[in-house]
Amino acid sequence: RYCLFYNRLKNIEQNEGGLDKFSKSYKTFGVNQFVDGGVYCKEWAPGAEAVFLTGDFNGWNTFSHPYKKIEHGKWELFIPPGQDGYPPVPHGSKLKVVIRAQNGELLYRISPWARYVVRDEDKVNYDWVFWNPPRSYIRRHPSPKRLKSLRIYESHVGIASPEGKIASYKNFTYNVLPRIKDLGYNCVQLMAIMEHAYYASFGYQVTSFFAASSRYGTPDDLKEMIDVAHSMGITVLLDVVHSHASKNSEDGLNKFDGTDSCFFHSGPKGTHQLWDSRLFDYANWEVLRFLLSNLRMWIEDYGFDGFRFDGVTSMLYHNHGIGTGFSGDYNEYFGLHVDEDALCYLMLANYMINLLHPECITIAEDVSGMPALCRPVTEAGGGFDYRLAMAIPDKWIQIIKELKDEDWNMGNIVYTLTNRRHEEKYIAYAESHDQALVGDKTLAFRLMDAEMYTNMSVFSPFTPVIDRGIQLHKMIRLITHALGGDSYLNFMGNEFGHPEWLDFPRKGNNESYHYARRQFNLTDDHLLRYRFLNAFDRDMNKLEERFGWLASPPAFVSEKHESNKVIAFERAGLIFIFNFHPQQSYVDYRVGCLFKYKILLDSDAPEYGGHQRLDHSTEYFSEEYPHNYRQNSLMV
Repeated sequence: RYCLFYNRLKNIEQNEGGLDKFSKSYKTFGVNQFVDGGVYCKEWAPGAEAVFLTGDFNGWNTFSHPYKKIEHGKWELFIPPGQDGYPPVPHGSKLKVVIRAQNGELLYRISPWARYVVRDEDKVNYDWVFWNPPRSYIRRHPSPKRLKSLRIYESHVGIASPEGKIASYKNFTYNVLPRIKDLGYNCVQLMAIMEHAYYASFGYQVTSFFAASSRYGTPDDLKEMIDVAHSMGITVLLDVVHSHASKNSEDGLNKFDGTDSCFFHSGPKGTHQLWDSRLFDYANWEVLRFLLSNLRMWIEDYGFDGFRFDGVTSMLYHNHGIGTGFSGDYNEYFGLHVDEDALCYLMLANYMINLLHPECITIAEDVSGMPALCRPVTEAGGGFDYRLAMAIPDKWIQIIKELKDEDWNMGNIVYTLTNRRHEEKYIAYAESHDQALVGDKTLAFRLMDAEMYTNMSVFSPFTPVIDRGIQLHKMIRLITHALGGDSYLNFMGNEFGHPEWLDFPRKGNNESYHYARRQFNLTDDHLLRYRFLNAFDRDMNKLEERFGWLASPPAFVSEKHESNKVIAFERAGLIFIFNFHPQQSYVDYRVGCLFKYKILLDSDAPEYGGHQRLDHSTEYFSEEYPHNYRQNSLMV
């Protein structure tokens, strides 16, 4: 694998002048205006017989501006500035690349490198709009320094409002970022930014890879949003989709040059059978140029601080992980079933990012557990900084759905939370964004279900269902945060137990936006119990910020008592004690430790919707009484 990476890197250096120049291709491909006002256009369309540029600038004359064919399937066109010095293609004008296919058909396409695409209300497809404002947004704030403890708030701009509509970049900037900052998250991970024609795809059916979604606002609005986040000390990551692409052709990459291949594998190999989308040919030189340049553009033009790579498991294996249950056997990770070209691309991507922007962070969404994926490329690893601990949310779902409270297995919970390679960093999370979608349930919904609609008022009865749900919601999130990894992630709204599912407008719901929203207003109402969960989440993050357990060595688990349903562990100089027993509270419970302690965070505190059964003024002194592999212990 390393030899394949090394040879590709050397080929790029020898034939393209280096990775730096190669990944700057977004400045020459597509349509770009020169300083003198002239416009240079360049496309890769190996299957085309001829290529033309048309649009508002030439009265939509199809053939007046032909491209010249150059080497390796590329085409170029230079349009000189007008006599008055004005650019020949004005900012805001609509464009199309016209491809004459091998069968003579004329295909009107959006450039794969288009920076801005919009859809009029009366149209189905997106239009390409040349984005070149006379005064573009200028960043005012530097990116935050690389974080040691990463507390990620996973977000979707369009649903980030209590109103049933598509929210904007401006709304996120001025209404949501302050909430994220107050909650103690230091990183926001943005979904559905790369333009996608189908809103209900959650942003995972990308049609224009270089365009920020126009449904939320302009590119400058997004740049301002990221800049404001940086001013708050918040790192911003992009959920990047390089694992597949939408099958759209008129406003997507599919069949750009009239052939079944171009950017993708041809035939069945080029289609994902479950996602109904196109699969990139990662061995193709121009595909590497396109994808590497795409990453660099998002960093350098918009100011993103890194990426969460979606669908990495699908990329790593020729069967895309479909129907495969990964057991951890190393034979599953090495062999002809591994897509070495895709893995090589990921190594090149991480190598490039680390070389040119070493402060950036990359995260792999991989369920397979590919070894060394989060080790440096120089060690023949994948080069990622973190991987998602995807077994953890699955375990919590399985426990809550299938087991009675008295049957919870403490050892199994601890095993799932700690079962990781400690030389690779993991991001722990209690529930995924997929659980919020219609047809599934969040943790809060599974725990409290219909009673969330009737008993979340402080004036309503504190029923056993609501009491249990609120307490377990806090405990599950804290033990996942403190024991489950080297970073923590939360999907927006889950911090306060959002009461509704997420359902994007579609034919099945009469194109309704009612459930495509996040009701942040629920936490502002002091008469509702959602504020208790919100407050606990905030103080949990603030405590981590103070002690830094995510950046500390793995925890020492001193107790996982099955009959008592107690888990105790030490990390970052703190003791975490969890009582999961459904009926039993304990007095003078002995816990192994080394020092003197006092309570810093108590899920039973009244400000978190608890019963205030502990005295926070008490100091707990250890004594020379060996217990659970510790020379000292204390009673709590």
